[in-house]
Amino acid sequence: MTQQSTADSFDQQQFEAQCLQGISAWVLEHLGGKVVGTLRLERWRPQWKVSYTVGDDTREVLVRGNRPNAGESDLRFEMEVMEVLEANGIKVPHIYGWMEAPKAFVMEWIDTEDRAPGMLHTAIANPSTMSDERWQAMLGYMEHLAKLHAVPVAEFTHIKQLANPPETASDIALRATERMYMAGVYTDNIDTTFDFLQHWLRRNVPRHRVKASFIAGDAGQFMSAGSEVLALLDFEIAGIGDTHWDLACFRGRHPYENMGDIPALYRRYEEITGEPVDLPVVAYHTVAFLQLAGIATKFFGDPKAIGGNWIEGLLEYASITRRAYEAIAELQSIELDYNLTLPEPAFKSLEESALKKLLADIQRLPVSSAFQEWERDLLHAIPEFLLNYTRYRDWFERETLNDINQLTGNSFTELASADKAISTLIVANDPADDEGLVRIMHQRSLRLSMIIAGTNPDAENPLFHILDPILN
Repeated sequence: MTQQSTADSFDQQQFEAQCLQGISAWVLEHLGGKVVGTLRLERWRPQWKVSYTVGDDTREVLVRGNRPNAGESDLRFEMEVMEVLEANGIKVPHIYGWMEAPKAFVMEWIDTEDRAPGMLHTAIANPSTMSDERWQAMLGYMEHLAKLHAVPVAEFTHIKQLANPPETASDIALRATERMYMAGVYTDNIDTTFDFLQHWLRRNVPRHRVKASFIAGDAGQFMSAGSEVLALLDFEIAGIGDTHWDLACFRGRHPYENMGDIPALYRRYEEITGEPVDLPVVAYHTVAFLQLAGIATKFFGDPKAIGGNWIEGLLEYASITRRAYEAIAELQSIELDYNLTLPEPAFKSLEESALKKLLADIQRLPVSSAFQEWERDLLHAIPEFLLNYTRYRDWFERETLNDINQLTGNSFTELASADKAISTLIVANDPADDEGLVRIMHQRSLRLSMIIAGTNPDAENPLFHILDPILN
């Protein structure tokens, strides 16, 4: 049983029931237990906390399903990586096995308070905080991360995706971003924002970084109890690359999931490894990590994807791309302008009426185990955004055209033509163009964030969080 990729003739309620039936059958066959409870978790993917009984004992496991837009082998890849890590003494949840219906793998449930989901729409409503105990656990996590980086690359070569480790500085730096960039090209999800980022990454490879190590790919994710690290999580984009990629992840994830004092974490990593952290290289990999994460957000804009989080994709696209340009600006000492203001909204009566009708009707939709309240809220957020977009779209396009015309010396009146001129500059790959391109791309992303929020830049809103500097 697999989840369909389109909404055509798809019965979500029936699919959920089939998933639960398959989970119950698997638990009975492989764990000898009877399922007594399931809870689908608020995440990007189908994921269930499953309670079952064996005799008088009640036990729990996590069933981790596939993302709606993931490749067929992505989920099994993550499971195989975790099995290698466990065999090498890394604290990861124990893997119980693979199930086909639904496609998922089953792992140990870590019995502690759930960590922040690391999603922007939840961080806006409930900003992630850092307790003293969680901070001590963060510092302790750096030791686990160093141990993970020390696992020999040869341990992973039986996994197809990791069978041919990169050897040159360029391949170590670019393999993950080139793969994601080409996936974006293939699916028509590349715009001028990502074109510039990829050209910049190719041109600025840190040539002195020639050691390839196993990396988590999306580091900083773990479960803790008090100050104790219980388990490291989320290895779906693990790979072989530069350890400084993982250090960059802390900047990329913050503040959606609060990472605390990031430079202090780097100092702790230095103490543990005995090797200095090369901060400009971390800044380079900040751009790389955000490029990869930014392109990934575009896949959630597929209107026919079942389970895709469209609004989270939009929120993260705006925030991630802006902060990628802030990382370049810090490296190249480019001054950015945050002093932007929204104009008076331009109300369009037909759009206002239609979208407000959608908002009212969505709020009345019944919820169920297959369509939960948090999913209804995410659906409701789409016409909410569109209301703001219709009110400010003309301003957005006019200001973006002005920026491009000033940079290129042209007089474009239509955004598609202006973007073609930007593409020409990007392909020329002249470092002298960096400053102008970084500024206009940054402002474009910032304006989109302003439309989403319906406010001027607001330091209290995680959507506008400026990338934490590390070089000064």
